[in-house]
Amino acid sequence: MKLLLVLALLGAPVPTPPEDPRIEWHRCQLNAADAEGAALDEAGAECGELKVPLDYGRPNGPQITIALSRLPATGERIGTMVLNDGGPGGPGLSMPLRLRTAMKAAGTRYDLIGMDPRFVGRSTPIDCKLPFAGWPWAGGADRSSFRRVDRQVADVAARCGAHAGGYLPYVNTRNTARDIDRVRIAVGEQKISYLGYSYGTYLGSVYVQMFPGRTDRVVLDGPLDPERYSAQLLRTVGPANEAALRAWASWAAARDATYRLGSTPARVMASVDRFLRVAATKGLRVGTYELDDGSVPLVLFGPLADDRDAARATYAGIVRTLLDATYGPVEPGPELGGFLEGLLTPASSQLASAQIAIICGDRAVPRDRQAYWRDIQTHRRAEPHFASLTRMISPCAYWPVQPQEPPTRIASAEPALIVAADGDPRTIYAYATALQKHLPNARMVTLKGARKHGIFGEYGNTCVDDKVIAYLLTDQLPTTQTC
Repeated sequence: MKLLLVLALLGAPVPTPPEDPRIEWHRCQLNAADAEGAALDEAGAECGELKVPLDYGRPNGPQITIALSRLPATGERIGTMVLNDGGPGGPGLSMPLRLRTAMKAAGTRYDLIGMDPRFVGRSTPIDCKLPFAGWPWAGGADRSSFRRVDRQVADVAARCGAHAGGYLPYVNTRNTARDIDRVRIAVGEQKISYLGYSYGTYLGSVYVQMFPGRTDRVVLDGPLDPERYSAQLLRTVGPANEAALRAWASWAAARDATYRLGSTPARVMASVDRFLRVAATKGLRVGTYELDDGSVPLVLFGPLADDRDAARATYAGIVRTLLDATYGPVEPGPELGGFLEGLLTPASSQLASAQIAIICGDRAVPRDRQAYWRDIQTHRRAEPHFASLTRMISPCAYWPVQPQEPPTRIASAEPALIVAADGDPRTIYAYATALQKHLPNARMVTLKGARKHGIFGEYGNTCVDDKVIAYLLTDQLPTTQTC
C-alpha cells in the first residue's frame, strides 16, 4: 500500500491488480474425433479455460490460456485436488478419470482438476516444428556420432528460438506454480490438495514453497531431488538402468522358449549388445524407420521403468524385433511402432517442444560440449548401455534465452506424503531421500524391491495404495513407512 501511494505521488502509473480469475465450464468434447473429451463427458466431467498472465511481472499484460477439466465430487466433499502427470510438459486433462478409480473411497470426495500446463496440450501451445523428438538423444558409439547428435540438439534449440522465441522466457515451473494458484483462486478454495508424479513432484514442491499455507493434502510419487532437477537430471540414473536391464535379462532368460533371446542372462545381454553394435555400424531398418546409435539406446531406455510381467513381455518383444533387424529389415509391433513414430517423426513435436522449453527455462546447464563427451567416455565401462544417453548434451546447452528466475530453493515445513520405489530406474531412490530432507514434515512410504516409476494407482500394490488413500481421507500421515 505504501509503495502504491509513493508511485501515485510521483505521478507514475499505478498498476492495477489483475481481475479475479474465472473459469467458464462447458462440455469437454471438441469434435467427433475427440475421444479424450468424449470420455470426460461420459464420466460427468466438465472442461474450461482460465486466462493467466504470460508474464507474471506484467499481470495485466498479454494473457495465455490454461485448459482444465473438473470431475466433481459425488460423495461428502473434502475439497479440490489438482493433478499433474509429470513430463515435464505432460498433458493432464484426462487424469481425473484414472485417479478417481485409483483413489477408491477417496476418489468421490474431491473435485479432481486435470490441467494441461502452460504451453501444453489444449492450453496455449508452443511448437518448435521439430522433425523428431528433440530430447533426450544418445551421443552414440564414437566421436563422429557424438558430433552428429550434437548438431541435432543444437538445431532443436535453434528451431525453438525461431518458432517459439517470444514465449520461451515464460516457460518454467515457477510460472506453472503461479498458474496453479490462479486455479485455486478461480475455484474458490483457501487451500487445494495436490497429487503429482515424477516431474509433478518437483512442481508440487515448488508450489508449496512459493505458496505456503495454501495446500491441504499433498502426494508426491516418483520424486525428484529438487537440487538435481535440470536437463542433466539423467546423469545419475545410468547405474539403476543398467541394473534394471540385467534384472529384465534374467526374467527373459527364464522364458527363452517364448522370446528366444538367450537361455541365460549373459546370452540375453549378448543379444542386446549385438543390436547395439549393428545399430552403430550399419543401422537397423524397422518398418519405415532407420535406427542408429543415437536412437537405439533411447528405445532400450524408454520402456525399462516397469518390472511387471506384462511390461517386461512388451520389452522382450521390442528387443526381439531389434535383434531380428540385425539380419535384415523387419516390421515393428504396435508398441514399438508407436514409440518410433513419436521418436522419429514430427508427431510429438508439440509435446517435446514444451518438455524441452520447461526444463531449459528452469535451470541453465554447462555449455562446453567437450565436457559432455569426456563424461560419456569416463562412464562407458560402468554404464555400457546408457552412458551415451544419460550423459549426452541437451538442447539446453544451446538455449537462446537464459532462465528468467533462479531455481527455487525448497525448504518447506508443509506436510506431504512422498511415495517411492527403492529400485525406480527413472527417479532413483536417492532423489526421494533428498526430497524428504527439503520437506522435513513430509512422510515417505517406500516400496521395497520394485523397479517401477510411479506407484500409487499404477503398480497394483495394495499396501502403498491403502496408505495413500487413508491419508487422502483422514489427513493423517502413515506411521509405518515401508511396503
